[in-house]
Amino acid sequence: MFKLISETKDNLKNDILSGLTVSLALVPEAVAFSFVAGVDPLVGLYAAFMVGLITSIFGGRPGMISGATGALAVVMVSLVADHGVEYLFATVVLMGIIQILAGVFQLGKFVRLIPHSVMLGFVNGLAIVIFLAQLSQFKYTNSEGVFKWLETTDLSLMLGLVFLTMFIIHFLPKLTKAVPSTLVAIVGVTGIVHLMGLDTRTVIDMASVGGGFPSFHLPLVPLNLETFNIILPYACILAAIGLIESLMTLQLVDEITETRGSTNKECIGQGLANVVTGFFSGMGGCAMIGQSMINVNSGGRGRASGITAALCLLFFIVAGSSLIEMIPLAALVGVMFMVVLGTFEWSSVRILGKIPKVDAFVIVLVSTVTVFTDLAIAVFCGVVVSSLAFAWEKSALIKAVDYIDAEGFKHYQINGTLFFGSVQSFLALFNAKEDPKKIYLDFKDSRVTDSSAIEAINNIVEKYKFLEKEVYIKSLSPDCQSVVKKADNYFEAPQVEHSS
Repeated sequence: MFKLISETKDNLKNDILSGLTVSLALVPEAVAFSFVAGVDPLVGLYAAFMVGLITSIFGGRPGMISGATGALAVVMVSLVADHGVEYLFATVVLMGIIQILAGVFQLGKFVRLIPHSVMLGFVNGLAIVIFLAQLSQFKYTNSEGVFKWLETTDLSLMLGLVFLTMFIIHFLPKLTKAVPSTLVAIVGVTGIVHLMGLDTRTVIDMASVGGGFPSFHLPLVPLNLETFNIILPYACILAAIGLIESLMTLQLVDEITETRGSTNKECIGQGLANVVTGFFSGMGGCAMIGQSMINVNSGGRGRASGITAALCLLFFIVAGSSLIEMIPLAALVGVMFMVVLGTFEWSSVRILGKIPKVDAFVIVLVSTVTVFTDLAIAVFCGVVVSSLAFAWEKSALIKAVDYIDAEGFKHYQINGTLFFGSVQSFLALFNAKEDPKKIYLDFKDSRVTDSSAIEAINNIVEKYKFLEKEVYIKSLSPDCQSVVKKADNYFEAPQVEHSS
């Protein structure tokens, strides 16, 4: 029902219009994430501008939008509370350096090892997080400082404007695709609110977004080992979360646009953006899946879309704050609800009973952990569970066909991969006490992959030697030979070309 991704060609008009649309949605998110991190709204807005601009120019995925994100903000809040915002700026610089090194050493390619089930859990979890984040807009703080739901009249008006925004976004493309439906929805709902004098909250009720140009600022922290020990753990965590979210968003945009971005280039682009941002009083950032989906849905495919979004955001900060402050929060909530509907992989719900139980469990696990902790932990848990499940499955696949030849020698034809997970199954294939004086292990249909495999073969050899029996290895493939060669004298089993 909700086909949010329009098939459009890469052109400048689409990029500029989609960039403008994204910039309107960037403002309240940047302000909200600033509050989460415990910093001034301008710190988040400057980060959204600089990270968005630099990654659009130097990043590895045209059409992907980056800026201040909630995944990073929740980690930053304790650092800011304990040590102050200057330590945050220094941390962002170090975070960027780590990300640049990840790109230089080509660590971005490891994102390809993330299973599809983890990817599904990732997008579903983020969709839920984006949805839950919007619910705060339906609440207010009363005179006693208690966070409560809006009164019936205000809540009804808010919901009506949200549904109107969603209605325009969904149905306008059926009439015309000349302009992004999201942009029309935001402008249209804003016009209706002000022309009809409707009493609903706007961006100005969150915070003023007006300010000057960002200026160069060296973080005011002591340059000593104590400072480094404080910021290093935070920098590593933020760098990991930023890269995981960015690279997985890159994969998602790749899939939607049927093109391919450069993971290592994106690592360097993200790192460069954060280094610069740290020196310009910004809170750092990474790829934003919600804004990227808005951009792609609005027709943004090239670098011009991200550049336009960043420059429009700077215009709003410096000169056009009064315009952006007029936008009803309901319009932006409606936009984000449409992002939620388009981001969530509804097909994953239908296939849960049709795919392997481990994959279904991983999807649910990653989604749940993403909601209740953070993305990095969720992806790590998903990859670990998937890897263990794969190792367990492969460990049961190692088999052997045995026979005794005319000379009375026994042959074991090994089939399957011998690695740390299959060692016990491999050892259980042999009966040293009952076997004849000489046996041959034929690895023609098997692979020896690691030191655990070599140790298992050595154990077999030692067991037969103890019983005064001989073991010979035959038909090791070239890649297995390389593993054995690296083991050098550690590999005790003699090798033969023929069994005679």
